[in-house]
Amino acid sequence: MAAQPPSARPRIPGSGLAKGLAVTLRTMTRKSVTEQYPDVQPDLAPRTRGVIGLFEENCTVCMLCARECPDWCIYIDSHKETVPPAAPGGRERSRNVLDRFAIDFSLCMYCGICIEVCPFDALFWSPEFEYAETDIRDLTHERDKLREWMWTVPAPPALDPAAEEPKELAAARKTADKLAAEQAEELAAEQAAEPAAKPAAEQATEPAPGQQAARPETGPAPKEGES
Repeated sequence: MAAQPPSARPRIPGSGLAKGLAVTLRTMTRKSVTEQYPDVQPDLAPRTRGVIGLFEENCTVCMLCARECPDWCIYIDSHKETVPPAAPGGRERSRNVLDRFAIDFSLCMYCGICIEVCPFDALFWSPEFEYAETDIRDLTHERDKLREWMWTVPAPPALDPAAEEPKELAAARKTADKLAAEQAEELAAEQAAEPAAKPAAEQATEPAPGQQAARPETGPAPKEGES
């Protein structure tokens, strides 16, 4: 026959109420800290998800953000334009031109999927959160408003000193170094050609042996009293 567990200690009537009152008394004796908002702005975390800013120049109208949005709160309209060839004999190409980019923040759940899937860094988190409206229809921010939020986006954190240099910066640095080396070679070649050309020019201006250098013709000296 299985042994029965020992009986629990008997509870004192009112012990739970006493513990609750003790917590209340300890809290009442502490000094409360109240942030006087909106006179004093809160100190937000660096990665605060307030509102989404749009960097329109990077948007290629790939529609990834709108397709991946679980709330379908991103509205994008665009049209195609034909771009003439860059060189004679080239082919024309077409590109998408953004007409409308809007986000309905009354539906947005701030998941950040649109920012993560954007392949061209056109969407960013801004810590700004003061955009309440009296009309829910005003919470649909068009691209002009989203661009204004872009200027409130904080700078990215500094890279780890031990981290590798980004590929884009490495490629740009390599191209700049190559261009600087070519310019230095051209300048050195020009400086080397100048001393060789200078003696030849001086030799052409010197008189031949046995000849006197031509002197400028001067008239007779004026007499006294003549101007």
